[in-house]
Amino acid sequence: MIPRYTRPVMGKIWSEEHKFATWLQVEIAVCEAWTEQGKVPAADMAKLRQAPQPSLARIAAIEKEIDHDLNAFLMAVAEQLGPESRFLHLGLTSYDVEDTATGLRLRDAADVLLAEIDALSEVLEEAAVTYKDVPQIGRTHGVQAEPISFGYKLLVWVDEMRRNRARLEAARAQVAVGKVSGAVGTHANVPPVIEDRVCAMLGLAVAPTSTQIVQRDRHADFVTTLAVIGASLEKFSTEIRNLQRTEVLEVEEPFEPGRVGSSAMPHKRNPARCERISGLARLLRSYALTALENVALWHERDITNSAPERVIFPDSCIVLDYMLSLFTRVMADLRVYPDNMARNLGQTGGLVFSEAVLLALIDCGLTRQHAYAIVQEHATAAWETGGDFGALLKGDPRVREHLDEAAIDALFDVRHHLRHVDASYRRMGLAEK
Repeated sequence: MIPRYTRPVMGKIWSEEHKFATWLQVEIAVCEAWTEQGKVPAADMAKLRQAPQPSLARIAAIEKEIDHDLNAFLMAVAEQLGPESRFLHLGLTSYDVEDTATGLRLRDAADVLLAEIDALSEVLEEAAVTYKDVPQIGRTHGVQAEPISFGYKLLVWVDEMRRNRARLEAARAQVAVGKVSGAVGTHANVPPVIEDRVCAMLGLAVAPTSTQIVQRDRHADFVTTLAVIGASLEKFSTEIRNLQRTEVLEVEEPFEPGRVGSSAMPHKRNPARCERISGLARLLRSYALTALENVALWHERDITNSAPERVIFPDSCIVLDYMLSLFTRVMADLRVYPDNMARNLGQTGGLVFSEAVLLALIDCGLTRQHAYAIVQEHATAAWETGGDFGALLKGDPRVREHLDEAAIDALFDVRHHLRHVDASYRRMGLAEK
């Protein structure tokens, strides 16, 4: 069963409520670490653990006055505590909290995306096996080339999504880090032991070095990885869009009863979902560019990264989450038309088997140049006149000197082109599925 789109999960990760909840989580973890060092009395720590989450309205009201979101948050928390509030934010700078909390949210967002990738990969694997032996014309430059199978086309996608999963796992590791190192990263007012304990409590790795912030090459790597995954989805969607063209119609994205393709033309069945995915991939690439621009900051930091990150982190995760879920549903219910694939495969009267004839003549002793000239001569004639390529070859004594009719017919068997496909399935571990 295909999981439903998980936007509520991803949306919660990037909600304002959850942002402040993770900020509070980090602040309390720092207090716990200070307690272990004897800095915060146990009785005060017990009260700090019970610190309630302040309301969004109260934080916003304070921020309107002071124009600083982290301090507004701290003031709103402190209002609900007693003297123990003095231990909040002890020795910290804002981004000790914000970047560590961002590491938590990016880690959790990556986990949602990895689950979506797994769901899509499962659907692709099933389809690749189902259509392994369904012949289809392969195309290069948009022009018919040689036969493949539709399943093999999907197997290439399976392989690509496995690489994308590995990329995202690596990118997750890069951003699932925290820093509690102070205003310029030197631990001047908060020792490394605090940083180590806080990150351990939160399940994050420690950024070995930092300035006022975790270095943004990590985040650029993450957002760029999301854009790469989006580019793969665009590639797959573009292929479906091309194969759905009326003149081709080898596959078609789902078109449920009651769905409308055009306000003007009742007959239209547009690949709108795949087009949507292609368009959103462009948006992801723009976020990747912004993330790359955020790597170079002044000295130990400036805040030119801050405003765009409030957009690109949540949006890139939410957009890719949506794209993955949408494309999974497209592939789960994709309409496949093997008869049309067979029709298109035979459209050129056998021209797509020209290389097999060329190689057979070379095997019989002809030079490549001589064999190529013979085959191209008849291929050109068949193309320009609509004649039968095989019949033309059979009527040429230069060919018949080496190949009889049965041998020529064998070269026009699509199974010749698919005879090694199983090897790729075995490499992918799908041979027995």
